Amino acid sequence: MMAQGDILVDISNLSKLYPVGGGIFTRANVFVHAVSRLNLQIRRGESVGLVGESGCGKTTTGKLLTRLIDPTEGRIELCTEGGVVDIASLRGKGLKKFRRQVQMIFQDPYESMNPRLTIYDTVAEPLDVQGIGTLVEREERVAELLETVGLIPASSFMFRYPHELSGGQRQRVAIARALVVGPSFVVADEPTSMLDVSVRTGVMQLMQDLADRLSVTYLYITHDLAVARYMCHRIAVMYLGKIVELAETEELLHHPLHPYTKALLSAVPVPDPTFTRTPVKIKGGVSRPINPLPRCRFYDRCPIADNYCRDNDHPPLEDKGGGHFVACYKV
Repeated sequence: MMAQGDILVDISNLSKLYPVGGGIFTRANVFVHAVSRLNLQIRRGESVGLVGESGCGKTTTGKLLTRLIDPTEGRIELCTEGGVVDIASLRGKGLKKFRRQVQMIFQDPYESMNPRLTIYDTVAEPLDVQGIGTLVEREERVAELLETVGLIPASSFMFRYPHELSGGQRQRVAIARALVVGPSFVVADEPTSMLDVSVRTGVMQLMQDLADRLSVTYLYITHDLAVARYMCHRIAVMYLGKIVELAETEELLHHPLHPYTKALLSAVPVPDPTFTRTPVKIKGGVSRPINPLPRCRFYDRCPIADNYCRDNDHPPLEDKGGGHFVACYKV
């Protein structure tokens, strides 16, 4: 177990349900279970990868941790200098203060910036909202961050507009905007998936360097296991709103235990024409997260499921040794 002082973010029983149907006079009784009773601890200074196929709840989890959306239930505890704060219950000034501690880097650098604001205004806006520094101090801070993220010289970028920059440059601006207020925790939602392959490695390397230099902790959301391996200390595998496996990166990639993790790894291409990999025979397509039955979420697709899996609730995450957690009755 982790020492309490090592934990920066402690998520317990976090859920987000979206109503389907209903009206003015009728209450919805059908819900999309986007995130369902999720539990996760993130240590200070580490990068945790959250992987899974589209629609499994990764981005919703990221938005919950940054309070861009409100949780249906559960706790998100953030360890700050003033003590432990439950993010899920923050309102008003407390929520505004929290924004200095936690920021988000969005997937699409083309859509996450206001095209009418200059690069300086884009990066300086969080400082303005938080009331940090004088005008001169903000200009110095923005110039410093732009050069830190590789936009050199800063003077040639500060008063340009987003459409004048390439995708990689825009994402570097987005990283500068997230870090300008000095957060301790950053949620990165597939920050390289919209970029050309030629610039992805540079952006990932930049994020790693900034994590070391500025003591930033990441939750790195991705569907690419190769990116997760490069960026993350631990990987959490998500399926239909649940974490089904969690382990140190190399441990999970070399010794996957959950059938879904094995299926994900079997789909990763290997740049060797002589290499053959036995595919994992999972059944059917992605299940619907609308009012799921009270059983293992992977039951309908699992090649090893039996009646016990069908008749019992979704299995809890259990440590199978060495910090390798799996949610499966058959492992």
